[in-house]
Amino acid sequence: MADSLMSKAATMEIPINSNGNTGTLAEDDGLEQATKRQWRLDEKDLQQVMVSGPNLNETSIVSGGYGGTAEGVVIPTGSIKGPSMHHSGSSSSMAAEEAARGVAVEKLETVKKWGLNTYKCTKQMISERFGRGSRTVDLELEAQIELLRDTKRKYESVLRLARALTNHFYNLVQTQHALGDSFADLSQKSPELRDEFGYNAETQKLLCKNGETLLGAINFFVSSINTLVNRTMEDTLMTIKMYENARLEFDAYRSDLEELSLGPRDAAAVARIDAAQQQYQVQKDKYERLRSDVTIKLKFLEENKVKVMHKQLLLFHNAISAYFAGNQQQLEQTLKQFNIKLKPPGTDKPSWLEEP
Repeated sequence: MADSLMSKAATMEIPINSNGNTGTLAEDDGLEQATKRQWRLDEKDLQQVMVSGPNLNETSIVSGGYGGTAEGVVIPTGSIKGPSMHHSGSSSSMAAEEAARGVAVEKLETVKKWGLNTYKCTKQMISERFGRGSRTVDLELEAQIELLRDTKRKYESVLRLARALTNHFYNLVQTQHALGDSFADLSQKSPELRDEFGYNAETQKLLCKNGETLLGAINFFVSSINTLVNRTMEDTLMTIKMYENARLEFDAYRSDLEELSLGPRDAAAVARIDAAQQQYQVQKDKYERLRSDVTIKLKFLEENKVKVMHKQLLLFHNAISAYFAGNQQQLEQTLKQFNIKLKPPGTDKPSWLEEP
């Protein structure tokens, strides 16, 4: 009997485990009722907690072992941080990364195309120089281009000599001006030679005046030749250079297409041939367009050159003839005929066209 009471007492002291199981206490109805009441109280407390919604930042977790003391390590849950979900920030950064990646890919493709094009053109150029490759030749156009280059070299020589003449003649006019001043000064200080110094001074002043008039005509001639050579002809030669580069690219892609056409005709080869055909057509259109531009510019350049040089050569001839003939009236009339205005008096320094 005593053993039975001790067993009941020991059993009543067993705590409820974490799963809510009370063990096998079917023989003790009082303890079972008390346990059910405790469960109902716990359910009410849980509902209250869910309704009130505790602040997770102020909630603490008590860490302790099973059957240990109530005191344990208190860990505030506010210090436990989850992954932050900044959707707007992450989406903007992803968009920026995608944009940067797209720019990098575009640059890489550009460099790749440039490298491939340079390789093909270099290969074609070497093949042409060693006589192993064929090139597209327009005999009539090539002759006109060579004639233009030769004409430009000769006109540059004329321009260089005309500038030299301008410099020398400018120095001559300045010397005549200084000599005339010296004669005039000596005429005042030498009574016995006053007349001789006087008419020599007048002669030098007249020569100086005519020389300045001729210098204006030569400057106009030099300016017109400079515009024709260094602007009009140079613009046409730049177009010719673009045409020659387009011709080289056209022949490079043509040779590439011919090599692919002679190879096998599997699926991959057919795809490469189609791509090469497209590139060949693009280069062909570019080459034909620039060839047409060069033909038109050469035609207009020739017409402009004849018109300009006809006027300038007539001016140069009439001015030089009138000056050395001593015909001041004809010299001035020549300048009026070509609408040439002289520099203002006192302008001694030659223009940049007169500099060597």
